Amino acid sequence: MPKQAIRTAVHADLHKPAWEQPQLHNRWHPDIPFSCTVQPGEVVKVECLDWTGGQIGNNDSADDIKYCDLSRIHYLSGPIEVPGTEPGDVLVVEIQDVQPFPEQPWGYCAIFDKNNGGGFLDSHYPNAAKAIWDFEGIFCSSRHVPGVRFPGLIHPGIMACKPSQEMLDMWNKREAELVDYHASIGTKGVVANLPNEKYAHAGAADAAIAATVAKEGARTIPPREHGGNCDIKNLSRGSKSYLPVYCKGAGLSIGDLHFSQGDGEISFCGAIEMAGIITIKLDIIKNGVADMKMKNPMYIPGPVEPHYGPSRYLTFEGLSVDEHGTQHYLDVNVAYKQTCLQFIEYFKKFGYTGEQLYILLSSAPVQGHLAAIVDIPNACTTLGVPVDIFEFDVLPKEGGFAKVIESDCALTSGK
Repeated sequence: MPKQAIRTAVHADLHKPAWEQPQLHNRWHPDIPFSCTVQPGEVVKVECLDWTGGQIGNNDSADDIKYCDLSRIHYLSGPIEVPGTEPGDVLVVEIQDVQPFPEQPWGYCAIFDKNNGGGFLDSHYPNAAKAIWDFEGIFCSSRHVPGVRFPGLIHPGIMACKPSQEMLDMWNKREAELVDYHASIGTKGVVANLPNEKYAHAGAADAAIAATVAKEGARTIPPREHGGNCDIKNLSRGSKSYLPVYCKGAGLSIGDLHFSQGDGEISFCGAIEMAGIITIKLDIIKNGVADMKMKNPMYIPGPVEPHYGPSRYLTFEGLSVDEHGTQHYLDVNVAYKQTCLQFIEYFKKFGYTGEQLYILLSSAPVQGHLAAIVDIPNACTTLGVPVDIFEFDVLPKEGGFAKVIESDCALTSGK
């Protein structure tokens, strides 16, 4: 019997405001209505907007990044009902394909302003900047970061099932306690994003449920026990994710599609963000949470990814000693920042700006690793950059390097 055409279970309209689309939502809450039903074993397509819901344009200004409204993110497709799933089961999500919309073959990577989202290196690069990336089949290149071209490892940044009310209450309680603690000790900056009623979108919910979701719904920004915004680049074509189920029907939501990303997604908007279509197949492992002693999701990477020989990575090291010479105790955050800064200073020699390199670290297929966390007091991290993504020789050599890059990424009009 011939196979049926793959149906689209969730539609997303590139030309309609995201908050007017009932199959999308931007908060986690058990009461958000199902957007559709997908049977176990069925293969379906799910259309997704970019994480901002279309706030970012294909242009040469970063003003849209600087003024991006972060209370609107992320617009996720779903929740998808999977009949037969019960709390305690595990939902198996096999990703069969991920592609950009044919009518929108481009994406973007950006540095967010320190006062609006920030990023891993925002003390060094506090101002908004942006790079547009054009897609050519599996490859991408950018007019804002010239001299590089590489294949993308396309994947969703966010994938998770609905939380139960008990889990949602636990999240909100512990994150509120964290905020209160840091306020009591005078910590500057945002340490957690608590529920925010502004621009909450609860899909097809009626007014009463939408009001409850707006008041209680967890923000989609951090990863949590159910998965969520994990930004794992290896969840690409052919991968299988094992997601704990907390509500009857599972309520799978997917979004935040990336054409490519480096380990860490360090600039916050740190992948090549895109709108697109993901093809998935779903299955159920009954009672899987207890049987596999699961606390958090697990996954098997897909067999499709860019291949660079192990000797073709230029790898930088960093220690938990900051740029001021201050010693930190086994602090991998400090160590990885130093690793990234080493990369940036090295590649500035070719004419790139720090902003271009910060964006490249986020969008190219770099490999970040913990090298050592036992040798007190210094943690050691590494960052491997595939040298073959560059269109010129970047390996160390006697005599230094020639400047080959003369342009910059998109900046704000006020800079």
